[in-house]
Order: sequence, then C-alpha cells, then structure tokens
Amino acid sequence: MQRKNNFDSTQIMYRSEELMHAASNRYKITVQVANRAKRRRYEGYFEDNYYMKPTILAIIEMSDELTQPEIIGE
Repeated sequence: MQRKNNFDSTQIMYRSEELMHAASNRYKITVQVANRAKRRRYEGYFEDNYYMKPTILAIIEMSDELTQPEIIGE
C-alpha cells in the first residue's frame, strides 16, 4: 500500500517561494535544490521515501533548514 503524501501542492509552492525570497540568486538556489535532489536519489534515500519525488524532498528539507536553523548540526 502506498503512503499518502503529507504535503499538498500549495504548501510545496509556499516553501519554494520562501527559498526563492531568502536566496540572493535564484539560479544558485535552483542549482542547490537540484544537486540535493540528485544526491538523495543516488544515495538511495529516494527508495525509502518512494511516495515523494527527490526534488520535493529537497525543497522541504531546505525550507526546514531555513525556517528552523536549530536542526542544522554545528
């Protein structure tokens, strides 16, 4: 049985807009999201979360890091 996605499309759009507004360069943040998604896909992390695409996972992770800096290890 496939798991249901906890995020709807509007939440993902808002999170991606937050990333774009916080970035000084839209191109760089887009490349960072793409690189993180690519890395997650090749690490096998995508297989555990097959119900979400790697790009969406990268957007969620990066927006969480932006809004909750305490989750980033020092």
